Amino acid sequence: MSAFWITLLLLLLAACALFIGAGWRQRLASDGERNQLNKDFYQQRLDELAQDEAQGVVAERPVMERELQQTLLTDIPDNDAAQAHSSSRWVLLPGVIVLIAVSLGTYLKTGGLAQTSGWMQVKQAYPALRARVMDPQAQPLSMEELAQLQLGLRSALQSEPNNMNDWAMLGRLGMVLNNATTASQAFEHALQLAPNNIDLKQDYAEVLTRSSDPQDNRQAGLILRDLLKDDHSNVRTLSLLAFNAFEQQQYVQAIGAWQTMLKLIPADDHRRTMIERSIEQAKTDAGQQNIQLALTVTLSPQAEKMLPHGGVMYISVSDGVSPVPVAVKRMPLSHFPLSLTLDDSNAMMPDRLLSAQHQVQVRVRISRDGSANPQSGDWFGLSEKTPWDGHQNMAVEINQQQP
Repeated sequence: MSAFWITLLLLLLAACALFIGAGWRQRLASDGERNQLNKDFYQQRLDELAQDEAQGVVAERPVMERELQQTLLTDIPDNDAAQAHSSSRWVLLPGVIVLIAVSLGTYLKTGGLAQTSGWMQVKQAYPALRARVMDPQAQPLSMEELAQLQLGLRSALQSEPNNMNDWAMLGRLGMVLNNATTASQAFEHALQLAPNNIDLKQDYAEVLTRSSDPQDNRQAGLILRDLLKDDHSNVRTLSLLAFNAFEQQQYVQAIGAWQTMLKLIPADDHRRTMIERSIEQAKTDAGQQNIQLALTVTLSPQAEKMLPHGGVMYISVSDGVSPVPVAVKRMPLSHFPLSLTLDDSNAMMPDRLLSAQHQVQVRVRISRDGSANPQSGDWFGLSEKTPWDGHQNMAVEINQQQP
């Protein structure tokens, strides 16, 4: 910052010097013009007196010349006047003060001093932040510190534009900070330096897949298919290609990629469950699923005696683990026993479909006032947790009362 402030001070001094110099030259020019006018006027009067004397108009020319000389001497400033004129240069001081005040005020208002100061602080903290992110034993950086690291890294790349590793790090920071523009541009620079780097291509394809621009999604698909030609068993490439295809509603290609992944990863890999659910989701979206839950609902004798008029029945299906239902159906009371079906059209959320579940538990409740929230005294029935492949029939008896 010292160099910055020294430069700023020198610019202010130069501006003040120009201001004072211009004002002083103007005053000197004004005094010089007045003296020259007096001399010209004196010489003109002498010439006129000579002409008048030659014509016999003036008889006492020496007396009149002395009067002209006295007038000229009166116009020449004495020492006190010269000293006063010298001191008048201080009249420019208020102008200098105004110049400095306006210059500093304008800079503080529009010059981004706070941003510059923050940037300098980030540059000073950058080496320590980089050391922490490289140390697996160090405390993880917060999102604010990651943003500072990103700014410091961008500044460092100004002096090292051919550092491929730093461009790759900047791209990954952009992904973490959800800054797609920074990530995309950084990976493009890195790929220019290392065009055959598979990891960089995968990272770049992931950024393009996340983009909301369909053209970026298509470009990512092309990159991933080229990578798959070189390595058919790269699990990350298959995963990215499956997700990219699914987002573009290319469900057959997505299912194929996920099924290939299942053949490559170990049987105890925790990713298998998520992949299997993704396949079921893709099949459902592609219209390949024909899975329905066939349900029969009956009433116990006690519940039948207390069946309310105008009640509403709520059927909810969960996975038996999460309290949030997978599928819900609401229907008016009818005769019992009651047979009905539920499918993915009854799903609560599009990312948790009935067809993707491996076990289900069904709860049926009769609401007396139509409220979706259980009320004390409502009758309900609950099934056991049942493994489900999408084809079993289930039965629930309403035989309990809400406390």
